[in-house]
Amino acid sequence: MDQKIKLADDLEICRVLNGMWQVSGAHGYIDPQNAIDEMVKYHNSGFTTWDLADIYGPAESFIGKFRAKLENLKGIEELENSQALTKFVPNPGPMSKSIVEYYIDQSLQKMNTAQLDLIQFHWWDYNDPSYIDALVHLSDLRDKGKIKHVGLTNFDTERLQIITEQGIRIVSNQVQYSILDNRPEKLLTPFCQKNGIQILSYGTLLGGFLSEKYLGTPEPLKGSLDTASLRKYYNMIVRWGGWELFQELLQTLSQISQKHQCSIANVATSYILQKPAVVGVIIGARLGISEHIDDNKQVFRINLDSQDKSEILSVTEKSNDLFELIGDCGSEYR
Repeated sequence: MDQKIKLADDLEICRVLNGMWQVSGAHGYIDPQNAIDEMVKYHNSGFTTWDLADIYGPAESFIGKFRAKLENLKGIEELENSQALTKFVPNPGPMSKSIVEYYIDQSLQKMNTAQLDLIQFHWWDYNDPSYIDALVHLSDLRDKGKIKHVGLTNFDTERLQIITEQGIRIVSNQVQYSILDNRPEKLLTPFCQKNGIQILSYGTLLGGFLSEKYLGTPEPLKGSLDTASLRKYYNMIVRWGGWELFQELLQTLSQISQKHQCSIANVATSYILQKPAVVGVIIGARLGISEHIDDNKQVFRINLDSQDKSEILSVTEKSNDLFELIGDCGSEYR
């Protein structure tokens, strides 16, 4: 599997993106200097693409400082080899041109760049149609050169169709997608394939639950879940089918990982990267605390075969239907 892929004609990304939700404060303290040093390490190892948001605490400022350090170490031309995909997550309400441009200018300033590679727009309340106004203004800023591409985060298929029918050009939609959460396959993936829209996946490792650490362990107490990711995805496991079925899945993934001489996380990541329309999987980076660079590299040498996928399906088909329980992609946020 190639490590790089084109998200758009003029935007190549690493297929494993470094997720920066972990610097938002919900996962414990991150030392800024250690974080910037580790970002350089990720970059030098080929993990050149960062996923972040204006609401992820200091994430955009970290990108700005990282870019300054990268330029100092390797020269300004090296900045072309780094990609930062941020998000615009406003509170619902009127979306005038001046409001949208103000927030985009803030992101540009913090990230120390003249153009955003991709702005991924999120909207909390579909009952407020101002999201269309925001996307029109973002498209105008793209045409002016402040933004290279416009994408979405956690939009369902119904709203994505409304947006495309308005003539708004969208290159990607970032949604939760994992072995447990296959909701994108119901409606979103076929629509994206038909309309040339790419899928960026997060939650693929369930905040770390899809790993050897939880294989063969008793069900955790909620009080022991010390990050926002673990708390969020534990609830997803419970709704999907519970801890006993999850252990059956981990055992199956462990056997597949031994066959391919890799980790459970590698199998879970590869499984989603091989799905139609998926260009990248976002894996959280707890900068300066723990890193999985060497392990993540193994993803690119793995190709799961039909037997592997069949064994995974034999477990997941016993689970609850999250599409029926929750709804289409992003419904859990509304």
